[in-house]
Amino acid sequence: MQTTISKRGQTVVPAVLRKKHNIEEGDRLVWIDDGETIKVVHLSGDAVRNLRGIAKGEGLREDLLKWRREERSRET
Repeated sequence: MQTTISKRGQTVVPAVLRKKHNIEEGDRLVWIDDGETIKVVHLSGDAVRNLRGIAKGEGLREDLLKWRREERSRET
């Protein structure tokens, strides 16, 4: 699916997606920029549940472990 951005930076969520994901007027969407792509996540009543697993496959655990190893080596 493809949409166009207006002069004011607005776009439309296609009706098929609104129906499939039960997106209604007043609902919130979160835009997540990972530097290469943009992900749009629908937040319904339980925001924590909706965001669970969103970073899966991003390598965050490995990055954290690498950072911790580097910090330990600086401390010694």
